[in-house]
Amino acid sequence: MPSSVIRSWHYDADAQWLDVVFTSGRGYRYFDVPEAVVADLAAAGSKGSYFNREIRERFAFEPADERWLPE
Repeated sequence: MPSSVIRSWHYDADAQWLDVVFTSGRGYRYFDVPEAVVADLAAAGSKGSYFNREIRERFAFEPADERWLPE
């Protein structure tokens, strides 16, 4: 998953949580993200552009809790 913006992400399909860690080191949990959106993120040529366009302002989020922050 090479990206100049996103370092890593983890998706919990049951809870519909998308945990994202940016290259800055900051992480966030996005809520109620449909599995299809995450599949499109994985397939996107530019992960950062897709994230900014389809996820960033569309889903509620909270800052990362270090206990669940993806590696």
